[in-house]
Amino acid sequence: MTGILSSIRKEGRLELTELDSKRVLAAWGVPVNRTELARDLSEAVKVAREIRYPLVLKIASPDIIHKNEAKGVKVGLTSELELRQSFGELIDNVHAYKPDAKILGVTIQEYLPPAREVIVGALQDPSFGATVMFGLAGVWAEVLKDISFRLAPLNAEDAREMIQEIKGYPVLAGIQRAPPADINALVDIIQKVGQLAHEFPEITEINLNPIFAFDDGKGAVTADARIVLGRGK
Repeated sequence: MTGILSSIRKEGRLELTELDSKRVLAAWGVPVNRTELARDLSEAVKVAREIRYPLVLKIASPDIIHKNEAKGVKVGLTSELELRQSFGELIDNVHAYKPDAKILGVTIQEYLPPAREVIVGALQDPSFGATVMFGLAGVWAEVLKDISFRLAPLNAEDAREMIQEIKGYPVLAGIQRAPPADINALVDIIQKVGQLAHEFPEITEINLNPIFAFDDGKGAVTADARIVLGRGK
């Protein structure tokens, strides 16, 4: 883990790309969807055949944080024809959004079926140290501020309480005859993110958004992630 973070610093970067962030998380045991970098169209076609359709296509650029805002995301591609059309379109969109953006290529990603979506994050509080947050994704967290916090590291009981105390918990517990989400899988992710932030204080921010929480017993998988390093050595 230290080697991965050191190599990022040597490149003069503090903010990890989505691909880098997912590699860190996967090395720490946090489930992520398969994500591969394609530097050009021929690589994209080859990788897509390996991962198999349907797929997600995202721009890969250290200068583009909000990929949706830059129109740098295509979801649910079902054929090579769609892939070929979308590859150039994404790059054109990003050039129009930020002409000087450094584009590494695109990431070809495993498509995840619909599920309940949540956020898990962590930051380094100057007074208390590593702090973990949890909430439902989208309007619940961004507008309603329906989120919970704990200091890291956390035990399983702490993580479960974080989940249960948000107002949107019934969405995860199962409403209108819907089965509950896999709470145990979310507990595990919360604990691992907290431990990562606790053991590596040079990581100032971790953001897993969204995590797809599947039905009970079927796990939870991170679909997008962002990790930021501090300026200290």
